Amino acid sequence: MKRILPVLSLLALALAGSAHAAQGAARAKLDAFAHELHALTGHFTQNLTNADGQPGKSSAGTLALEAPREFRWDTTTPYRESIIADGSRVWVYDPELEQVTVHVQSSEEAHSPLTVITDLKQLDRDFKVTEQGERDGLSWLRLTSTAKDPQFGYADLGFDANGLARMLFRDQLGAVTDIRFSGWQRNPEIPAATFNFTPPQGVDVIGDAPVITTQPLKN
Repeated sequence: MKRILPVLSLLALALAGSAHAAQGAARAKLDAFAHELHALTGHFTQNLTNADGQPGKSSAGTLALEAPREFRWDTTTPYRESIIADGSRVWVYDPELEQVTVHVQSSEEAHSPLTVITDLKQLDRDFKVTEQGERDGLSWLRLTSTAKDPQFGYADLGFDANGLARMLFRDQLGAVTDIRFSGWQRNPEIPAATFNFTPPQGVDVIGDAPVITTQPLKN
């Protein structure tokens, strides 16, 4: 999945906000960006750097998120790939390979950053949030998981006057994903079909994820 799903989870975390932490410059901008936010669309560009500091592939595309558990991440260049979470399943579609993988969007996500978009207390409960000061014209926060077996090293979120502008995601192997966001639309009317996916005829479907009735995740 080209490490997109943990990145999307961290993006959802960035949208959540909380009023429980001390207000620094970056935290205040995060809370302002997240205030009464329930849906979001925008554009991204992404650059990868491996643990040795060597640049990898760049990509770009669009994204959409809607509370409580739906998202869509469409890479449009230089390759095409779609990741859609419909509230019960997560689909990853690679049209070039004519392949779809699917897994249940289940209770194992209850303690992931993905769920905090509708749980404002989870940010301060599950993550250490520290101010990182100003650089590159942005105010930065660092998110470090307090889990015993975290899925990532840390994520630095950069905010400007318009909200979340950039995210630097460092995985456990030292590779860094640099994502820059633009064109945010707050609380747009997103068609329900955006988060629905039916595998095209003739593609290989890997996985077994029956439709389940979405229930609130329990922490």
